[in-house]
Amino acid sequence: MSMTDPVADMLTRIRNIVRIRGGNVKIPYSKLKFQLAKIMEAEGYLKSVQIPEEDFIKEFTVEIRYLSDNRPVITDLQRISKPGLRVYRGSKNIPRILGNLGIAILSTPLGLMTDAEARKKKVGGELLCKIW
Repeated sequence: MSMTDPVADMLTRIRNIVRIRGGNVKIPYSKLKFQLAKIMEAEGYLKSVQIPEEDFIKEFTVEIRYLSDNRPVITDLQRISKPGLRVYRGSKNIPRILGNLGIAILSTPLGLMTDAEARKKKVGGELLCKIW
């Protein structure tokens, strides 16, 4: 089975595990998806992102972060730019997600970064997804 949108698959896996209040989920490895997960971890949406200590990495594990009252930190994830419809934004047109309560993740010439970082560095790029 070939996958046309691996990032959407990753977001769906995370969304599904959040809905069933699960602990962690395995995601097929790619540099892009791993960097995306690392940003989500740095921003406090994920508890941890682990790579198995093997020479050949097939998948990595993402642990979902919950608040003290057992509510997930992630309310929703949305894929913006899709293989059939790419969405690019200049640094001045990057959307603010829920009045800066959420984040957008962009793929820029300087690598993956959050909307706030991209604005600060005055760089635009492809809007991959938004998380809140």
